[in-house]
Amino acid sequence: MPRTRRSYFVVCTAYFATGVGVSTTFMQSPQLFFTSESVTEGHPDKLCDQVSDAVLDAFMKADPLARVACETAATTGLILVFGEITTSSEYIDVQTLVRDVVKDIGYQHSDSGFDASTCGVIVSIKEQSAEIKEGVDKALEERGAGGANDEAATTGAGDQGMMVGFACDETPELMPLPIALAHALARRLSEARRSGTLPYLRPDGKTQVTVEYRYGRPARVDAIVISTQHTPEVSNERLARDLRAQVIDEVVPAGLLDEKTDIYINPSGRFTVGGPMGDAGLTGRKIIVDTYGGMARHGGGAFSGKDCTKVDRSAAYAARWVAKNVVAAGLAERCELQLSYAIGVAHPLSISVETFGTAKIDDDRILDLIRQHFDLRPGAIIRDLDLRRPIYRQTAAFGHFGRPDLDLPWERADRAAALRQAAGLAEPAREAVAGDDD
Repeated sequence: MPRTRRSYFVVCTAYFATGVGVSTTFMQSPQLFFTSESVTEGHPDKLCDQVSDAVLDAFMKADPLARVACETAATTGLILVFGEITTSSEYIDVQTLVRDVVKDIGYQHSDSGFDASTCGVIVSIKEQSAEIKEGVDKALEERGAGGANDEAATTGAGDQGMMVGFACDETPELMPLPIALAHALARRLSEARRSGTLPYLRPDGKTQVTVEYRYGRPARVDAIVISTQHTPEVSNERLARDLRAQVIDEVVPAGLLDEKTDIYINPSGRFTVGGPMGDAGLTGRKIIVDTYGGMARHGGGAFSGKDCTKVDRSAAYAARWVAKNVVAAGLAERCELQLSYAIGVAHPLSISVETFGTAKIDDDRILDLIRQHFDLRPGAIIRDLDLRRPIYRQTAAFGHFGRPDLDLPWERADRAAALRQAAGLAEPAREAVAGDDD
């Protein structure tokens, strides 16, 4: 059974207006600037994430029990898909699938630096290691026990490692404000391009938001950076004017902007060469963008291209699910949960919770409630979050967490009411999440 551990590593470095670094806690700092970034779906790393997850979805649609570990690399005129896949399904045309993804992203002509129709596609896929398969198929706890057919009991973790989930009450979706705004800006860039509102935009782009915090609460936006690929004929002046009106002002609440907010649009100058022509891409290279923008710690494992037996993905989703329910229940204003696993073992080796001094009840009690209300074995996570479905490509751009545009099972606050009742708290902490309870 998991050992419960409390974590006290809450010290960070705050940089005050004087530029002097002072060791302090996030919640106690009178002024702290925190920055998060996001990227659009045409960024070369994100293109690779989407290809890997599209391959995963295709195999899971054909065979929900497929084991998939699919990596993608991209460079000028070339995409390489490689990894390990074990399935009982019929042949899947990965080459065509790759081209369809690239076309959907918007790379449909060489003028954009990449052409879905003419790029080279190399596929090199083999089966999963039989030794790994054996450990996943029959968890250590069940080997030799003779009998259980319950996936929750028999499924071992697909790898060792640690996974982190986080939630806080800064936004309605219970995400840190810097990454929430960075993702919203990136999504708006994509929408403006696809809708024709800003027809000169191209698929590659990056956003970045710096938020000033005071005693752990967001006070204002200090800086915004947007770098976006564009056609050669558009001027920098028009870019700056249009992106302010059609992107920034559409996304960032006016009350967070002031005369001291710095806004940088394409600060390097021109950005006509982008995508895999401008920079090589690789699956799993945007793990901070995919999670909490650096506000929480990270276990190190990427998500895209991995089926749900890989705890890098499924347990990270479960950790977010738990943390979000803890915050939605009003047990704490901030919650970070770490899980750890051993390959072939079902039960997590450790569960650690940190509430940064914001808990309404003792942290040890929160740990007890988590263990009572959540089964964190991989098979149980797969069952409770219904993860054997082709739902993954949609997560491969604009973040895996805090997605108001998607119905993701790990984003549901469906156990908040039970946690709240068990903790003896009468009312939910936030009006915004009250309707999430199922």
